[in-house]
Amino acid sequence: MYDLFIPEGYTSVLDLRNTQRAIKLCKDVFERRLAKVLNLERVTAPLMVWGNSGINDDLNGVERKVEFDLKEIGGSAEVVQSLAKWKRMALHRFGFKPGEGLYTDMNAIRRDDNVDNLHSLFVDQWDWEKVILPEQRTIEFLEATVKKIAHAIYLAQELVKADFPKLTQNISPNVFFISAQELEDMYPDKTPKERENAIVKEHKTVFIEQIGGVLKSGQKHDGRASDYDDWSLNGDLLVWSEALSMAIEVSSMGIRVDAAALEKQLKECGNEDRLQFDYHKGIMDGTLPLTIGGGIGQSRLCLLILEKAHIGEVQSSIWPEEMISRCSEKNLILL
Repeated sequence: MYDLFIPEGYTSVLDLRNTQRAIKLCKDVFERRLAKVLNLERVTAPLMVWGNSGINDDLNGVERKVEFDLKEIGGSAEVVQSLAKWKRMALHRFGFKPGEGLYTDMNAIRRDDNVDNLHSLFVDQWDWEKVILPEQRTIEFLEATVKKIAHAIYLAQELVKADFPKLTQNISPNVFFISAQELEDMYPDKTPKERENAIVKEHKTVFIEQIGGVLKSGQKHDGRASDYDDWSLNGDLLVWSEALSMAIEVSSMGIRVDAAALEKQLKECGNEDRLQFDYHKGIMDGTLPLTIGGGIGQSRLCLLILEKAHIGEVQSSIWPEEMISRCSEKNLILL
C-alpha cells in the first residue's frame, strides 16, 4: 500500500537535465556549509555491518533489516538503516575532541518503509556527529545547533536559486521551537502529522522538540530508538514545501544519551538486553564521548529546494508500477 499526492496542475520547474545539475549544486553547497558551521570532517562510512552487533540503527524497533550471509567470510551481515551508533564509536576511534565532529554520505535500504511522495526504500542522508562537553547537554545548545543547520539550508537555497532563477521556494532561516507536548496541547484533536502541518504552515521552519516519550494523551508524537537520542534533548526540523503544501521533515537530530538517559530509556522500552553490546557498554562506562548528531535527508533537501512533488524526481529507487503509471499520466517523471 502507498499514498501518492500529485498537486493539481503540477509541472516540474526544471527539466531532467537541469534537475541533475541542480541536485549536484544543492548537495555541494549545503555540504560545504554544514561542515563549516558545525566544524565537521568528512569520513568514510560502511554500507553494511555485522548482524547482531548492536551497531545498526533499530529505528522504531520493528523494521526488518536487509540481511545476507557471506560466502567466503561466513556469518551474517546487515545493510545499515542509519549510522546513529556507528558515528559515536567512530568519533572515539578517530580521536575527535570536544567541538570537533564528522559527517558522511549515508546510503541505506529500509525495506519496510511505505513509499510515497516523501519516502523511498532507498535512504540517502548526511549523517553527522560531534563531540560535546557535559555542560553542553542542554536544550539551549541543541537549539543553537538547529539554528546553524537551518541557516545553512537557507544559504544553499539562495545559491541554487542564483543559478536556477526559475525556482521561487522561499525557505525561512528563522526557526520556531515547540515541544511535542506543547504541540499536542495546542492541537489535541489532530494527529501528529496534522499538528506538524498546522504549525509548519504558520511558521514555515519549525523544530519540534522532545520526541520519543509518551505524551499526556498516552501516545507518542513519533517513535525513536531507545539507545541513541536523549528523548528530552532531541527533535525534528521541518520546513514548509510550497510545491506540496505540506511540512517536510528534513532532519532528525539530538543530543545523544549519556549513561543515565540510556539506562532510563532502555528500561522504559524493555531493551535492557542491549547492554551486552560494546556500543552500550561504552556509554555506560564513559568510554564513548558525549555527542550531538543527526541525519539530514539529501533527497528531501533537494526535493524541497528544487520544488519537486515526489522524492523519486531527485533520486533513483524502486517504485510500484501503479505509482509510476499515475505519475507518468500527470507528467511527473520518476528517475
